Amino acid sequence: MSIMEPTNISKETLKSMLEKNKRFDGRGSMDFRNVEIELNISNKAEGSARVRLGKTEVLAGIKLAPGNPYPDSLDKGNLMVSGDLTPLASPHFESGPPGFAAIELPRLLDRAIRESGMIDLKKLVIRAGEKVWTVFIDVYPINDDGNLLDVSLIACVVALKKTMIPNLKENDLPDYKTPSKTPLPISEETFPLSFSFFKFGNYLAMDPTREEEEMSDVRINFGISKWNGQYMINSSQKSGSSPFSRAELEKIAEILPQKFDEINERIKNYL
Repeated sequence: MSIMEPTNISKETLKSMLEKNKRFDGRGSMDFRNVEIELNISNKAEGSARVRLGKTEVLAGIKLAPGNPYPDSLDKGNLMVSGDLTPLASPHFESGPPGFAAIELPRLLDRAIRESGMIDLKKLVIRAGEKVWTVFIDVYPINDDGNLLDVSLIACVVALKKTMIPNLKENDLPDYKTPSKTPLPISEETFPLSFSFFKFGNYLAMDPTREEEEMSDVRINFGISKWNGQYMINSSQKSGSSPFSRAELEKIAEILPQKFDEINERIKNYL
């Protein structure tokens, strides 16, 4: 049997532990691991961060470059998110053309950030209809020990919070060498976070380790932000064929605001 295939014994053991609100590492079913954040880790990026959640570790870098606006949004800057999933981070990732996970991760991150309105893209216009700033977000998982999506969004958001727009020289050429004093136009009210719920039989858990993630039956993810005092669901995606019951979704809806405030407060300690 492959080391990446959990045994039926370990699956049943986890289910029996979740019945008592316990897990292999001592946490409760809805407990997050410890969050550690380092800011400005790259002197080549306009914003960067390293985030660790337990043993899961992700780097995020932000670059800005002038470019043409998209035809359907001539009055807005551009946003592009990419993720580089390599065997360095997990034996599940392979070299070569991107697999499903490498495509899914940046799409979910893009959706959560874009739909939250965190970045005021209209303020990234250099010349209306001609030239705008493009925000490139690059995500580099260093170690995937579970819950990669939620950790990656934290890394993106805190890096964006510290991003500065480069000064422009003649002919709209960016000056990457001179320190800028112009911050990226970020909303102080919206702060998108991602929360993924994994189902094990009849039990739910958050922030799984890689071992737990491999034993789960299905996952559902929500991109959450807060606007005008209200909690907003900006994105959602389910992975896996097993269903969630109405009662389970109602339980998730009750937990989301609590977890948003909890993780938000942890992150603010670093900003």
